[in-house]
Amino acid sequence: MIPTNFVSPDEIRARFSQAMSQMYRQEVPQYGTLLKLVDEVNAACLQSDPNLRQSMERHGELSRLDVERHGAIRLGTPQELATMRRIFGVMGMQPVGYYDLSVAGVPVHSTAFRPIGDEQLRKNPFRIFTSLLRLDLIPDQALRQEAQAILTKRTIFTQRALALVAHAEAEGGLDTVEADEFVQQVLETFRWHHEATVDAATYQRLQDAHRLVADVVCFKGPHINHLTPRTLDIDATQAEMLRSGLSAKAVVEGPPRRKHALLLRQTSFKALEEGVNFLGDQTGGTHTARFGEIEQRGIALTRAGRRLYDELLARVRGMDDAGNSGSDYADHLRAAFEDFPDDPATLRAQGLAFFHYTVRDEAAFAQAARRGQTWDLQALINQSIVEAVPSTYEDFLPVSAAGIFQSNLGGAEQKSYAAQASKTDFEVAMQCQVLDEIELYEEAQSASIAALKQRFQQVA
Repeated sequence: MIPTNFVSPDEIRARFSQAMSQMYRQEVPQYGTLLKLVDEVNAACLQSDPNLRQSMERHGELSRLDVERHGAIRLGTPQELATMRRIFGVMGMQPVGYYDLSVAGVPVHSTAFRPIGDEQLRKNPFRIFTSLLRLDLIPDQALRQEAQAILTKRTIFTQRALALVAHAEAEGGLDTVEADEFVQQVLETFRWHHEATVDAATYQRLQDAHRLVADVVCFKGPHINHLTPRTLDIDATQAEMLRSGLSAKAVVEGPPRRKHALLLRQTSFKALEEGVNFLGDQTGGTHTARFGEIEQRGIALTRAGRRLYDELLARVRGMDDAGNSGSDYADHLRAAFEDFPDDPATLRAQGLAFFHYTVRDEAAFAQAARRGQTWDLQALINQSIVEAVPSTYEDFLPVSAAGIFQSNLGGAEQKSYAAQASKTDFEVAMQCQVLDEIELYEEAQSASIAALKQRFQQVA
């Protein structure tokens, strides 16, 4: 139990996400425009579909809609990753999932730090997609060593932030004054700095190896590279982005538009070209890294559902003309995903998606239990006494995230690496194991069934 004078990790996470949003709007004004567009589209969706509003309100989704953001950072060393894990731990965020982005030509591997309990997700679902640079994928040994030497010299955390983390770990939490100071100190790690830590020639060598390498290595800190509000209609929001003059991507990443959305869809406006001062250079230069993204979250899929999803996606990517244009790809994607059921009852019957279960009619639930009806979940669902609610997907699409990263780095080149997943190395660097996201959904689904069964038997 958290002592009464301590601020809960959920509240610290909420304060941090609010502070991050305010900072990013100041640093990237286009993000403020994006937030306004998302708010307008969401309001229109809820007004035009009262059933959607009622469902979201009933299941705790409406209250968190306007705070549903994720961010992303890229770290350079194992020590930075291990320390960031401790910082996120103070905010009740744990590493979930392992993502090998080398398959898309991005020399990083990643995890998502997020809250994992249903109650914690309802209170504040903020999460950070956190990547660790893989210098081992850069073929030039001399350049690898140079980059490593640069990274070793930097310290991306303030001394006060580190002291507050150690204090929270030793004492079990932070009081409200300490929590506010913690937020402000940690925010410094995510802040943009126009001053590079290298000269222009070194920057260019790293840029030539990979634009992301230069982004990670050449600055004082990792700087948040994007924040992402949640939209209820990503296609409508993308159209509004284009109408508002934001340079949106041609293709929405992830599965196609459906009546019942799957996993995650995301798109973005292209990264900004920002002024940079290099060491020993009075003329200055530019760097491209930071952008604005939007996401639409759908239902979480089981392992069987993920296999079908991967098969259909592979089918589209295997087509010779799938990538000729954005419209071609979208057409192929829609056609392929006609083989994926698009109604919750079928998804549940075929074991393709996760659900949580709630009582829809309390009086009928109690009556069924008292008259000695045998516990039968499906029968209670058929009688509209219990409701099967699709579980919202809380994680990321590795290929989709890689596509976003690659397309927003500002270069026309597409680097190619052989898939080199190294989950063990990542966990060693982070000094803990990543949690399996599928297991978390399985546990949450089982817990909701067990809780209902217990209630039913107690009433009986």
